[in-house]
Amino acid sequence: MVKHSVSTRRRVAASILCVVIIVGAFVVRLVDIQVVRADQLVTASLEKTSGAGTLYAPRGNIVDTNGVLLAASVTLFDVTISPKDVDDISRKDENGDTVTIPAAEALAEVAAVIGQKPEVVQQIVKDALTNDPSSNFAFLTRSVDYATYQALIDLKKRGTWWIYTQQTSGRTYPNGAVAGNVVGYVGSDNAGLGGLELAYDTCLTGQNGQQAFQRSKDNVALPGTTEITKQPEPGGELKLTIDSDLNWYLQQLVASQVQAQGAKWGTITVTEAKTGKIRAIAEAPSLDPNDVSSTASENRRSRVFQDRFEPGSVFKPLTAASLIDAGLATPASPVVADYRYKPKNGASIKDALPHERQQLTLAGVLQTSSNTGTSQLGERLSPEKRYNYLNAFGFGHGSSIGFPGEQKGVLHPWQEWDNQTYYTTMFGQGVDVTGIELAGAYQAIANLGERLPLTLIEGCSYPDGTVTEVPAEPKAVRVVSEKAALETLGMMETVVTEGFWSASLEIPGYRVAAKSGTGEQIIDGILQDTFYSSMAGAVPADDPEYVVTVTLKDPLYKRSSAAAAPVFKEAVLQVIKKYGIPPSATPGANYPGTY
Repeated sequence: MVKHSVSTRRRVAASILCVVIIVGAFVVRLVDIQVVRADQLVTASLEKTSGAGTLYAPRGNIVDTNGVLLAASVTLFDVTISPKDVDDISRKDENGDTVTIPAAEALAEVAAVIGQKPEVVQQIVKDALTNDPSSNFAFLTRSVDYATYQALIDLKKRGTWWIYTQQTSGRTYPNGAVAGNVVGYVGSDNAGLGGLELAYDTCLTGQNGQQAFQRSKDNVALPGTTEITKQPEPGGELKLTIDSDLNWYLQQLVASQVQAQGAKWGTITVTEAKTGKIRAIAEAPSLDPNDVSSTASENRRSRVFQDRFEPGSVFKPLTAASLIDAGLATPASPVVADYRYKPKNGASIKDALPHERQQLTLAGVLQTSSNTGTSQLGERLSPEKRYNYLNAFGFGHGSSIGFPGEQKGVLHPWQEWDNQTYYTTMFGQGVDVTGIELAGAYQAIANLGERLPLTLIEGCSYPDGTVTEVPAEPKAVRVVSEKAALETLGMMETVVTEGFWSASLEIPGYRVAAKSGTGEQIIDGILQDTFYSSMAGAVPADDPEYVVTVTLKDPLYKRSSAAAAPVFKEAVLQVIKKYGIPPSATPGANYPGTY
């Protein structure tokens, strides 16, 4: 009996000791988990059960001067797949029976939704598994729209759980190609690649936000667990000086003439004379930023900013204004103009077409576009002074707009002019300009001799009310006197009423000042049989409000400035209608062309 009691007590003691040891082990483990390694384990646990995602900030809008959308952000989705999890799926058929869909067939369904070929999607999965048998991530496609996203969600609900979508942001251009070459475009990452999208990328780009959530074992966010840890900050809204309605009309106009004349390209610009604000930059061929790949790479740029050309006779009013400003000529200054003029320095100048000797005034020189008459009167200005005038008109400087890839015209120092260039620079040869420089020079004439920096941007506005990129108050630079500008405008008005293309230029009731130009092309020292046809001017001539310039490259059928004249007239008519310019109430200029 005693032995039995001792044995029982030993068994109880052993049992108690085992319990103590077990409990002790649990306590030690519990202390290790809840105290010693608590932070580490909690972090590890969260890493396995929580997820994080990016909240993409919308890129800022680009709008015209009236607030019309030219570029806007849209919600898009990237589509990914977990290659290691791709397998047969089970789903209910229309009779409610469970059926098995082979993986290849399920992938084909996904391919149909995202617009891919089944073999392409299968290859993506195969390649990912070849590189990493445990791969759980591969891109199927980027930037699909909401309808595609919804169709993918429907597939996931039907068992294709290994497909994932991630929200991102894309770009849309509601007005298509309107000012497209200027507005520019973005890349697949929604960052600017061309035009103002690139130039003002900092303004337009927002700050992405972040969100955290708990996720299920199949990596789906659990409802009610999402928390925004950082709010996204939208990009700023970029406002242009462009009027999209006017730009649309002028694009149709120049595109029609480019086609009709078989020209390589054409441009039209409209600028406010008294402010320097650019109201239209129309180009053909034009770029639709919604479909950049459909436009040839050489047509994706803005030729107004990025192409140089010899302007030809549109330079003659600038020479005339310089002569008058320097006190060396008046609109009535006489000159005997032959078809050819051979100065003492050995140069040789001729007019476009043979003609008898003409007794012209300076006004007549512009009306007939006489190179020989321009050269003889232009001799009165020293080359240094003439260079200084052209420099003051802005040639060789580009613009202050800072357009991406913008070129500067080429105005060689007067010391480098050879005997021929000494004369040809008087009528727009031997000098390269850009369209924006030409518009700026004519703005100076139209603004009664004062040149203003041209502007294309009104500002960048942020949601908090901050506005940046506002152009500085323009500082006018006096190029020629008001008298010289007015007399030059008057002579240009007689070009419209008395010149070669008067029938194509006159607008009854309106005083219009203009000058045509035919710029020859020299490549590698060889004169080409192609040229630039230009026209530039202002309306109304007595108190200019708008400057209009037109340029066509290599017109085939009207092989002179005649190709640009009708386009100029129609552009001026549209400006008159758009801005409600009243008919002129004063008589037109009367500068005789001969003496």
